[in-house]
Amino acid sequence: METISAPITGREEKIEHGEHGALVQFYRAFNGADMPLMRRNWLDAEDIAMDNPLGGIRRGWGEIGKVYEKLFGSSAKVYVEFHDYSLHVAQDIFYAVGRERGLFEQAGEKIDLAIRTSRIFRRVEGAWRQVHHHGSIEDPELLARYRRAVLGI
Repeated sequence: METISAPITGREEKIEHGEHGALVQFYRAFNGADMPLMRRNWLDAEDIAMDNPLGGIRRGWGEIGKVYEKLFGSSAKVYVEFHDYSLHVAQDIFYAVGRERGLFEQAGEKIDLAIRTSRIFRRVEGAWRQVHHHGSIEDPELLARYRRAVLGI
């Protein structure tokens, strides 16, 4: 297993086919607040799931899509890039395990983000589609600050 240090930002010149391309597509959609591209990245199915420190567990594209729509429609600015990661491929599934770093900014508050991240993709009709995401913030103070800024709690 090779750890890849070059970050994926979504600003790569082009989106290639394959595992790396599926990750680039996600970060391009996320950092560009591009809902149509985000919809293409995720599999539209009821058995997909997303688990993160703010939204809890969301299942199915209907619930997951609402999270992105709310974020993309808010005044918050969020940028993350994926780094220090490894890819694991087996037939029609691959997963990426690594870290996200970035910045959350809203109402004059800026928070540097550090998130452990895993993403699972399944090959469907020849294209990689995301079926699971898990993110967690290790630092309890950072997590509390981020939750206060985003959720007001």
